Amino acid sequence: MTSIRDKRILLGMTGGVAAYKSAELVRLLVKAGANVRVVMTEAATRFITPVTMQALSGQTVFTDLWDPRVADNMGHIELSRDRDLLAVAPASADFMAKVALGLADDLLSSLALARRCPLILAPAMNVEMWDNPATHRNVLALRDDGVLIAGPGSGDQACGETGMGRMLEAAELFEEVESLFQPKVLAGKRVLVTAGPTEEPIDPVRVITNSSSGKMGFSVARAAREAGAEVTLVSGPVALQAPTGVARVDVRSADDMFEAVKAAAGACDIFISVAAVADYKVKNAVKQKIKKGDGKSMALELEQNRDILSYVASLSKPPFCVGFAAESENLAANAKAKRAKKNVPLLAANLAQDAIGADENAVTLFDDRGEHPLGRGPKIEVARKLVLHIAGMLAGKKR
Repeated sequence: MTSIRDKRILLGMTGGVAAYKSAELVRLLVKAGANVRVVMTEAATRFITPVTMQALSGQTVFTDLWDPRVADNMGHIELSRDRDLLAVAPASADFMAKVALGLADDLLSSLALARRCPLILAPAMNVEMWDNPATHRNVLALRDDGVLIAGPGSGDQACGETGMGRMLEAAELFEEVESLFQPKVLAGKRVLVTAGPTEEPIDPVRVITNSSSGKMGFSVARAAREAGAEVTLVSGPVALQAPTGVARVDVRSADDMFEAVKAAAGACDIFISVAAVADYKVKNAVKQKIKKGDGKSMALELEQNRDILSYVASLSKPPFCVGFAAESENLAANAKAKRAKKNVPLLAANLAQDAIGADENAVTLFDDRGEHPLGRGPKIEVARKLVLHIAGMLAGKKR
């Protein structure tokens, strides 16, 4: 499994208040096992010191095109030659214009021009600077040249204004960098993922639901996006942020999720049903809060929810369908039975007591060839293995 461990990253920094986020980004990269070297423009050193970045990266920080510590004063060449990626965060409007035009008047812009590795830029600027037509022309030119643009985001800015131009948060940029090193096995595919629980109302304040944190479904959505797919995530109520670059549709009930999936299923190539959809809903939910009785019992009449996975699998031209089964016992027998009942090519199963709310999972895949244990690990790593398996099945089907 490709990971960021031992990857050699050159992190460039230009002038901007968002430089504090770059310090956290370096910490995350180093913690994940990456080798990080930092290059700063003179403007960047006005916002955060090279000493700070050296302490976080554990390596010498370079700021000068004429640094005598680099052999033959060739820092603009040598500093990037052993790197797997050049990431610039923050990337100012001025720096992006330089790269778009091929200008090289300092160490960092020279490195960008002389590099052999991929380049990713994380824009950080005032909303008016981002919205300026000149910046948009530069972004189009950069993308045409194969430069990756991560962000920006929208929100409050240090200048007091609000809008597009905020640099992505460190954790979001870490995801962007990590995703670059994942194999693009689903490039060009459209993937629809469901995640989280559904809530079936009893009255305006009470619900019946299934236990689900949504972590596995969100990891699957992230892994599919890392693999190059265009991903839509239909999520029940969870306290999670959608993975960067994933379109999110929020729903509450099983009926809501069914309608959202129904609307999107016809346009997707792969449907991965991870959500813990409630099997039943209250037949006659009431519109006003039910008052607690004096020691009296209360009976609820339930009716079955529509089966979302079965519906998608039964379409005249269904996408490649993947089901999930959270079992409490007899994992293999129950998973095989569910796969046959749903009539899907692939089913992923785990023991619910080992996975709900946890950051790790142990999943076994079931298909026509048998059982495929993915082992135990962080949910994002398990999700990446699942995506590779799906890609392999699609490739075999195509052949």
